[in-house]
Amino acid sequence: MSASPAIVAGPGGPRHDEILTPDALAFLGALHARFEPARQQLLAHRDERQAEFDAGRPPDFLPETAHIRAAEWTVPPVPAEITDRRVEITGPSDRKMLINGLNAGARVCMSDFEDAVSPTWTNIVDGQLNLFDRWRDRLDFTDAATGKAYSVGPNPAVLMVRARGLHLPEVHIAVDGEAIAGGLFDLGAYVFHNAAAILAKRSQPYVYLSKIESHQEARWWNEVLSFIEAACGLAPGTIKATVLIETITAAFEIDEIIYELRDHMAGVNCGRWDYIFSFIKTFRAHAAFLLPDRSQLSMDDAFLAAYSELAIKTCHRRGTFAIGGMSAFIPVRKDPEANRKALDAVRADKEREARIGHDGTWVAHPDLVPVVMEVFDRLMPGPNQLDRNHDDIVITQDRLLEVHDGTRSLEGLRENIRVGVQYVEAWLRGRGAVPLYNMMEDASTAEISRAQIWQQLRFGGSMTSGQRASVALFETCLAEEMARVKDEIGEEAFASGRFREAIALFRELATEKVIEPFFTAKAYPLIA
Repeated sequence: MSASPAIVAGPGGPRHDEILTPDALAFLGALHARFEPARQQLLAHRDERQAEFDAGRPPDFLPETAHIRAAEWTVPPVPAEITDRRVEITGPSDRKMLINGLNAGARVCMSDFEDAVSPTWTNIVDGQLNLFDRWRDRLDFTDAATGKAYSVGPNPAVLMVRARGLHLPEVHIAVDGEAIAGGLFDLGAYVFHNAAAILAKRSQPYVYLSKIESHQEARWWNEVLSFIEAACGLAPGTIKATVLIETITAAFEIDEIIYELRDHMAGVNCGRWDYIFSFIKTFRAHAAFLLPDRSQLSMDDAFLAAYSELAIKTCHRRGTFAIGGMSAFIPVRKDPEANRKALDAVRADKEREARIGHDGTWVAHPDLVPVVMEVFDRLMPGPNQLDRNHDDIVITQDRLLEVHDGTRSLEGLRENIRVGVQYVEAWLRGRGAVPLYNMMEDASTAEISRAQIWQQLRFGGSMTSGQRASVALFETCLAEEMARVKDEIGEEAFASGRFREAIALFRELATEKVIEPFFTAKAYPLIA
């Protein structure tokens, strides 16, 4: 390869040399050289589109790609092992959690390098090592505290890997002085090291692509996957990708995104939490899009319902899967009544997804797998629902932009502060999946929390208490909620954590003049 090899700029660690081999670094250097200029152009295009939205031209279906939406075409069929995806469990690439996910009884286990991971260098390389060991039948773990041993069982879930989005760098790998894109490192290292072992086990590399905002970005990813296939000696279309539709601009281009990735397409997923965040920042300049409390944003109403219905209709027309969103509830083992309410909420959400036509869904905890499996077994007797067309559904621009009715409360503001700061603090300590108040939270938690506060402060949103959102009110609530958190977790844990930095960062994100596109990009220097 003529490109400069990648250089490791991060500290060494146990077994890192098994991932950061000279051949792998040469391959990563070639990936960067081929795709970094176009990545920068795509990021600039995001800014250009946002300027149009700020000026009052909202997202809409693209006239220049109307022929793709109008034409009758379908994607190639997927391998048999992923035709039934009724329950997928997701979580970080941590060794113990990966084993538990593979053994949970779900059809798919998605190992995450994005929202459920704090991208410290150790987390990223250790995650690659865990995937490396999984395909070589040596993924095991012994808990030092309990002595309990963990290993992969005889019938593990199909493994999928989610890469970081287009906007995130990996500063610990440099090519000619430039940081490589995090997603290129994640997918490049995974497929480079494991493709042969995966094929030997009669499986294929399955990946998730996140934070896509346009069909041009889908085209870029398609070219990346084709490049990796060619470099690794894989037949075209061997890598299969599921795309998270978690930005409002992507919702208007689902047909085009599927079309661009058609030879690699394995479905789309409705990433509901990041979608809410995307809605807020897309309409950052317009008070008419001020949202109510997050607890009032139901998936069966307004823009969220329209988006999920459009995803299902489009996917089934094109012969691919529409996977439902995350259920963030987790079991509450010490409180039977709270546990019952959590499971009832999960069950109701998944019944809604199955009934409207989703082909599967996500959970974040192994104990939820049988609960959700029962729902889909009952309501989806076949392996999927591709045979259900949705010709009666008409989704217009107005429906995709319809704001939810509801109110904003002081308690909603306080909850966003309390949960958001605690998540940011855990992320700074290297944890990306954090249980808080009976919910499993990931990076989208911080994004929604700070974005809702930012939007309320930006437009002086009225509260049910009669107050209006203001920086002074935010500062009062911030101080009071941090005192509450200190009481909940103990003064020692509070003092020994990274709360000072987390509070300062959260304050900046919530009160800055222009909303930051991604909290993770802003916070990354604090862990890198």
